[in-house]
Amino acid sequence: MSDQPNDFIRQRIKQDIADGTVSGGVVTRFPPEPNGYLHIGHAKSICLNFGVAEEFGGYTYLRFDDTNPLKESDEYVDAIQADVAWLGFHWGDHLTFASDYFDQLYEFAVQLIEQGKAYVCSLSGEEIRVGRGTLTEPGTDSPYRDRPVSENLDLFERMRSGEFPDGAHVLRAHIDMASPNINMRDPVLYRIRHAPHQRTGDAWVIYPMYDFTHCICDALEGITHSLCTLEFEDHRPLYDWVLDNINVNFHPPQIEFSRLGLEYTVMSKRLLNQLVDEGSVSGWDDPRMPTLAGLRRRGVTPGAIREFCRRVGVTKQDNVVEMNLLEFCVRQDLEATACRGMAVLDPLKVVITNYDGAGETLEAPWHPQNAELGVRELTFARELFIERADFELEPPRKYKRLSPGAMVRLRYGFIIRCDEVITDDQGAVMELRCSYFPDSRSGSDTSGLKPKGVIHWVSAEDGKPTEVRVYDRLFQTPNPGAASLADDLNPKSLVLRQAVVEPAVMASDERRFQFERLGYFCKDDERPDAFNRTVTLRDSWRPPA
Repeated sequence: MSDQPNDFIRQRIKQDIADGTVSGGVVTRFPPEPNGYLHIGHAKSICLNFGVAEEFGGYTYLRFDDTNPLKESDEYVDAIQADVAWLGFHWGDHLTFASDYFDQLYEFAVQLIEQGKAYVCSLSGEEIRVGRGTLTEPGTDSPYRDRPVSENLDLFERMRSGEFPDGAHVLRAHIDMASPNINMRDPVLYRIRHAPHQRTGDAWVIYPMYDFTHCICDALEGITHSLCTLEFEDHRPLYDWVLDNINVNFHPPQIEFSRLGLEYTVMSKRLLNQLVDEGSVSGWDDPRMPTLAGLRRRGVTPGAIREFCRRVGVTKQDNVVEMNLLEFCVRQDLEATACRGMAVLDPLKVVITNYDGAGETLEAPWHPQNAELGVRELTFARELFIERADFELEPPRKYKRLSPGAMVRLRYGFIIRCDEVITDDQGAVMELRCSYFPDSRSGSDTSGLKPKGVIHWVSAEDGKPTEVRVYDRLFQTPNPGAASLADDLNPKSLVLRQAVVEPAVMASDERRFQFERLGYFCKDDERPDAFNRTVTLRDSWRPPA
């Protein structure tokens, strides 16, 4: 692992510690909304928040922003906790929910009303949107902006009691409808939602907005550094306004950093949910999805994701990271840890015509650089399978695999020569008849033969038929657009192969393997007798024709 990062956030924290503004350790929070599964963009925030707190002797709250019961569920709460723990981070006793503070949030809203700094507005949502103005034109005062405090208090209490339907009223901050920052043009603080909450049931029918909730929760939890992505930079004046105008004795600084964008995917939970709802993927944990659940099921390790986030770094500049970097980090991690094995994804039968034995046991290392992992056994027999792509009837120049009359070495085995090609009526190759050289056994070769190439293989006698899912990038274009999401989908993002895998791999308790010459694969969580391709051995991806 490289040296510890020293980005602008860590420099700020060091300065705050030196200035004495942080005395009890750094306290951060990761505040996801439980309305979907976490994706790799969230991983950057998780690594940053938990990472800096750990580095500077503090701790991190995992706080769920559960303020919209229409979109949230316990499924997402459980999935988020599983993902954060899988990444290697722990919150200990610091698991909280915005709903833990609903009573206090309500009282703070009453304080603002009593001070004349909030009012009940009876405009429709569309009327409020239009009245906010534009970037070049000021907003228009709500006709309810100057309601008396007593009337606002009465209406707000009646909103809480459930007297009004959804959309009848909202509570808005009384700030400045001519502010150059649209977020300061009397933003909505509370809205009516007649929907049961997964934690509070029917106790509430009004729910606070994120901009009102999150800053107060930060203050109540003593967050020393409220780290968020750049889209909240324009919301910082509202963050500060709320805390400056309520009776709370702590005011965390909000510090923004760039969010993580990744090529050939989307990071919007709305769009990810659309992919799930429309059946474009099998679910939130589909291995083609950028969700942490999908990446985990695909075989990506938490270490690879942490290293990816470290390499991406923390900056103030939004950017889209190349998929190649993530794949590099995955390969780097798996190279050192994944056991080796052989699988044939597109089998072509080979008959060794001069072999009459019942089968011969060969040995192969589980890892070429890690002898402690031991060896596995392979069976060399009369019939075996090779990859169809490893044979050419009319090979190009400098071809190093099998062709009529040519020789290759079977990995960890013998040298074979193709003597005869069996085809069907259409000329398709169905079977190869080959000879082997008994004195060419790998590790004790005395044949003097020098084949040009080495290919992988699996015995037909004890090879295990299995399904292999060859996953590729979900979209064809680096930056898929929301308007053309379906058109951008890669039709070859999932290819099913009826493969044959060596038996030792199937019997192993290990989950991740490098199938030699093919890539890294893992046993599927839901179906251990099937494999998912995690990543290729090298970057050779091209958009499908």
